[in-house]
Amino acid sequence: VHPPAPGSRPLSRVTLFDGREVWYVTGHAEVRALLTDRRLSADRQLPDFPVTMPRLAEQGDRPIPLLGADDPLHNRQRRTVIPGFGLQRITALRPTVQRVVDDLLDRMLAAGPEADLVTAYALPVPSTVICALLGVPYDDHEFFEHHSRRLLVADTAAEAAESRDALRAYLGELLDRKRRAPGDGLLDTLLADPSGILDAEELVSTAMLLLIAGHETTSNMISLGTYTLLRHPDQLAALRADPDLTRGAVEELLRYLSIADSLVRVAVADVEVAGETIRAGEGVLLATPEANRDPAAYADPDTLDVRRSARHHVAFGYGIHQCLGQNLARAELEIAFSSLFARIPTLRLAVAPDEVSVKPGGTVQGLFALPVTW
Repeated sequence: VHPPAPGSRPLSRVTLFDGREVWYVTGHAEVRALLTDRRLSADRQLPDFPVTMPRLAEQGDRPIPLLGADDPLHNRQRRTVIPGFGLQRITALRPTVQRVVDDLLDRMLAAGPEADLVTAYALPVPSTVICALLGVPYDDHEFFEHHSRRLLVADTAAEAAESRDALRAYLGELLDRKRRAPGDGLLDTLLADPSGILDAEELVSTAMLLLIAGHETTSNMISLGTYTLLRHPDQLAALRADPDLTRGAVEELLRYLSIADSLVRVAVADVEVAGETIRAGEGVLLATPEANRDPAAYADPDTLDVRRSARHHVAFGYGIHQCLGQNLARAELEIAFSSLFARIPTLRLAVAPDEVSVKPGGTVQGLFALPVTW
């Protein structure tokens, strides 16, 4: 995809790798409107659903729960898992997040004065927490982190399928063990649901989605957010001077970084928007990073401002598919940033900024490594 130039109209036509033309939506108001429009479908099994990169060319015949489902199926699936991510549940989980963060910082400081912030902190914080929430053994974290990362950055469909199948097999075996010896995680709760709303296939697919999304996205936000604040010392100084800014700063970082490249849809009926007509069968890429930097929505949008009111950003999406784990992500980010900069006030990059290893585009933006010192 070759995005249109900044400042262009909110809808443009772009060409995918396979030569297909689709709509590319960059306007903040237009993205929000289309994300609530039921004439756009998230069902990846529809024949006209756009394929945005080669590794997704063979998506297989298994449906994707939640992200790849429309109502009423989506509503049925979401109802089963949303209690595990509600505000009350996440508020109760905050002390656990704080303990995880404190323990990792203790270890990092003891081993210092240098570290790779990704492996020492950004990745294990959400990975440990999502394991505790779901009831997945953290001892297996190297296995599922490897395959999750490979699934998201694989060069070919075959590589992606190999990691997808490895994760499915692992989670299928884990769910079988839980049937015989239940625990107290969210997966155990889903298995014990007397209504049996999710069938066996949906349980495995849902478990994989929650496990991957529960650590990959937040890990990337912690590392990229730390890098960004270190590159904006005035903003970091403001945050250190007034910790009450942390909650708003997290929203601003979510807006400013917008680590998910785009949300993909296909029109199932004609849609009129911003003077254009999206025809039934046409693909649509909803560019959340561009929408979050739309000058019509945010003044001086390319400037990081931790005092900005970044409400209404679409980093978590919008509408019925708005990120299920947004409350958990916010709690993890608030605690991770505030604790990191309070405990290590002299934290700085250990390499030149352009030497930091950046993940390729295509799914979730992030860093492979973030060398820091103090």
